Amino acid sequence: MRKLTYFIACSIDGFIGDPEGDASAMMRLVDEELFAFIKAEYPETLPTHGRRPLGIDDLPNRRFDTVVQGRASYDIALKEGVTSPYAHLREYVASRTLKESPDPNVEIIGDDLVGRVRELKAEDGELGIYLCGGSALAGELLGEIDELVIKTYPIVQGAGMPMFGAGFSVAEFALESVRTFGNGVLVRTYSRER
Repeated sequence: MRKLTYFIACSIDGFIGDPEGDASAMMRLVDEELFAFIKAEYPETLPTHGRRPLGIDDLPNRRFDTVVQGRASYDIALKEGVTSPYAHLREYVASRTLKESPDPNVEIIGDDLVGRVRELKAEDGELGIYLCGGSALAGELLGEIDELVIKTYPIVQGAGMPMFGAGFSVAEFALESVRTFGNGVLVRTYSRER
């Protein structure tokens, strides 16, 4: 069974963006050391249109061959005219309002999200599935998430969009590793306790 991994950036107090979801306050902390780590360990989490100008478009996928993202995350790329932000992965967008995909490489999941993700997890393959935001999507898929990779930035926002937009429930994860960076960023990896 393939793993669903929620690879996410957040503040110390657990917010992935401001109340509208804007995470630009964290972007200034992506320095050379952190970027080198992402490039070496999670290169496929960098959008295709960002990889090309950096000259890293040829990096192979290390952990994921599929991405699932929410409509709000996808809209960020669409506003820039990018219809296939992760062209180097199989792309799925969860949306109840976007009825038709603007790109042949992007499949819209309009209903039974959990069922579709279970189908993707059941496929044969060595690489997993990258859950790329947002909050409501992560909340809806909490029961399917096998791994959390949380990049915690050394900022406190006080309010904003939480990592999981869901009602109260307890899901247990075991800490697998912690990596610290010179700029104060922590990358924590947790696996689901089943």
